[in-house]
Amino acid sequence: MNPPEVLTPERIDERVSAAVDALRSRPQISNVFLTACGGSFALMMPLQHVLQSSTVLEAHALNAREFTTRAPKSLGPNSLVVLCSHSGDTPETVEAARFAREQGALTIALTHELESPLALASEFVIGYQHGDAKRYAYTSAPILYRIIHALVDRATSSSTLEPATDAVAALDGIVEGLLAAHYDRADAWAKAHARSGLIYTLGSGPNYGSAYSFAICLLQEMLWVHSQGINSAEYFHGPFEITDFDVPFIDLLGLGVSRPIDERTHAFLVTKSDDVLTLDAAEWDLALVPEALRPSFAHLVFTPLLRLYAERLADHRGHPLSVRRYMWRMEY
Repeated sequence: MNPPEVLTPERIDERVSAAVDALRSRPQISNVFLTACGGSFALMMPLQHVLQSSTVLEAHALNAREFTTRAPKSLGPNSLVVLCSHSGDTPETVEAARFAREQGALTIALTHELESPLALASEFVIGYQHGDAKRYAYTSAPILYRIIHALVDRATSSSTLEPATDAVAALDGIVEGLLAAHYDRADAWAKAHARSGLIYTLGSGPNYGSAYSFAICLLQEMLWVHSQGINSAEYFHGPFEITDFDVPFIDLLGLGVSRPIDERTHAFLVTKSDDVLTLDAAEWDLALVPEALRPSFAHLVFTPLLRLYAERLADHRGHPLSVRRYMWRMEY
């Protein structure tokens, strides 16, 4: 048996290049399906935003089970299906890969486990780094960001992949600086919310996925805190009625065309709740990121920044992020 492949930056780059070459050489790509479950599904949301706002390609972010049960009639040899599962054994995502290949679609999968069922079921597989020794640029979301910009270039005859790759290369410095700058603030917020049973998150555009993931993965799954990721564009169509002076919110303010949505929500929110944590991308130093890419790049920073707040909250609650009540502990 061969030893497992070491996920070095060089080896990951080789696999990214192979996948990019495959989508470039495909005779035709008419539509794109971005499919996964849970936190991996949240990674797909900003990719849909990028494709829909930059190309005429049909782009659909779908939960993997929804993807196979809907069985989209447009899925076929001219389709690209991008999948992700950290463990590589999420049954719904593995089945989605098999189903897509049966329809003749090109499949590109991301996973941390290169010998997993998802890896075996997909045509092209890219491993990514995880854990304390990781480089942020070689985690799942930035790799997906590169893949999608290769697709943007193919669809529009533009040249965004190289600047996107350069921006991703700067991600570690950006994130590490922000984590250091936010540590004390995150710790104070976590201490104040150590007994909070409910925390809402808000975001829009390419950053909604970060708000959604923080709510369902970190607060609900890992910390057992009631939460909901609210799209800021939907806030005034129901959710604003639950706003009160003592209701905690985490509000993500992005950049670009989505920012007016966030600013409108924020302006109301801070007049009705005394417990709003605001994370504003406009305050970050993104000098190494081309201005045109900053709105879509921001989600790559929001996600690890939110993780810091979750880690501090876990410490103050005495509830490690690895603890589960049901997941992996029983049949479901």
